[in-house]
Amino acid sequence: MRLERKKITSVVAALVLCGVFGASVVAQEGAPGGDAAPAASDGAAAGDVAAVDSAAVDSAAVDSLANWGTEFEGLGVEEVEQQTFLQKLSGSGAVEQFQKGGPFMWPLLLCLVVGMAFIFERFYTLGRARTNVRALMGNVIGAMREEGIDAAIAVCERTRGPIPAILHAGLRRSTISIEATEKAIESAGVVELSFLERGLLVLATLANVAPLLGFLGTVSGMINAFDAIAAADQVNAKLVASGISEALITTAAGLIIAIPMSIGHNYFVSQIDRFVIEMQETSADLVDTLVDMGVSHTGSSPHA
Repeated sequence: MRLERKKITSVVAALVLCGVFGASVVAQEGAPGGDAAPAASDGAAAGDVAAVDSAAVDSAAVDSLANWGTEFEGLGVEEVEQQTFLQKLSGSGAVEQFQKGGPFMWPLLLCLVVGMAFIFERFYTLGRARTNVRALMGNVIGAMREEGIDAAIAVCERTRGPIPAILHAGLRRSTISIEATEKAIESAGVVELSFLERGLLVLATLANVAPLLGFLGTVSGMINAFDAIAAADQVNAKLVASGISEALITTAAGLIIAIPMSIGHNYFVSQIDRFVIEMQETSADLVDTLVDMGVSHTGSSPHA
């Protein structure tokens, strides 16, 4: 960066020098009698004096430009130091507000960290659990009609998600009877549903506990404020400002934490309800297909 500043200084100095020399030349040409030859020794002497003055002016201009260039280099732009995330967070005032919130900000911070971890985990898990149900059922039923139950089981094993898992459980019991198939599907559905609902209880708890912790911090801050008033001889606004600030900060923090937890919980519940409906529909389609292929309630293999 210093090399670039020196280059800039040199270019600016050269431009200014050109302007100074040009101005002096124009002034000399435009002066009266500038075009005429010197007529006498007095005129020559006057010309010499003008040349000396011009040279003095030019040298003074060069010296001033050199000094200005040196000052310009001294005022070089310093490189901006890269700040870390913690430094930026500290500079934003969040750390100061956290400290003003009092001791109840620590359990609120713990609620935030745990809740966000479960939210990200549920987003990832439910995203991986999504399945193209129509394509899956077409492949399973087509393989089952053309190649048998084993081919349909292989299709379910190659597909990830709760719906292929319950279809796999039902197909493995399909050679026994329809009742056995339905019971296997129901048992697998309970297991997969519990897997999908994992972590929702934590989110619901945090959504309820965070505001309560915030209100508890509010009560603590107000108690501190009134204790300060009782201990002071004269009531001053600054005396109770810290307690009131603590009360308001903890209340706001509790609500800020509870809102995304509640939204995430409701969103995941709606996604799980969608999975349950899809599991019920695919299970009914599988049972109907098995009945059409000759599996009775008492049991007979569709391989025959």
